[in-house]
Amino acid sequence: MCSLDVLTDEMLVSEYRFGNNAAFEVLLNRHKERVFNYIYNIVKNRDLSDDIFQETFFKAITTIRQGGYSDNGKFASWLTRIAHNLVIDHFRKASADKVVSNDDEMHQNAYSAAALYDNNVQDTIVYEDTLNELESIMNELPEAQREIVYLRFYKNLSFKEIADMKKISINTALGRMRYAIMNMRKMAGERAVLQDFTQL
Repeated sequence: MCSLDVLTDEMLVSEYRFGNNAAFEVLLNRHKERVFNYIYNIVKNRDLSDDIFQETFFKAITTIRQGGYSDNGKFASWLTRIAHNLVIDHFRKASADKVVSNDDEMHQNAYSAAALYDNNVQDTIVYEDTLNELESIMNELPEAQREIVYLRFYKNLSFKEIADMKKISINTALGRMRYAIMNMRKMAGERAVLQDFTQL
């Protein structure tokens, strides 16, 4: 039997759903740092972040066990949405408590901050989903084209830097990128995910 570490998130979710508890441990270890940092960057409190982090994975466990998670290939983004909703719930509850108790001004702007973040989080999730989908399509490219896409969009290298690194001309790098985009468009069926990557 292969190691659980080599399985995709969706495979691990399926394993866990059918009783393999070790599969969720792998999922937890794979995503815990990313999810915790996501929460902490918003609430700026380590203890509170830890509470929300634990609640996020508890909710994930419950949803998976109840069959509420669908295999859409975007487990990481699904976790992000759970964490985001729990953060927003915290801010809203804090704001409501402030109105009732009229305690200190610690959460005076909590609700407005939550609303502002609520407006921005969808952009973050869409961007992450786009990268996930792009990566899936990118992996089907010929190696030379895949390297160019990876270095350009994931490493943020200029075409000159790519040309120097790969010891090719800039025109060759540009040509490979052009063919990569053409191939990716074809594989993606002209999906919207590639619109942001056509302006080179």
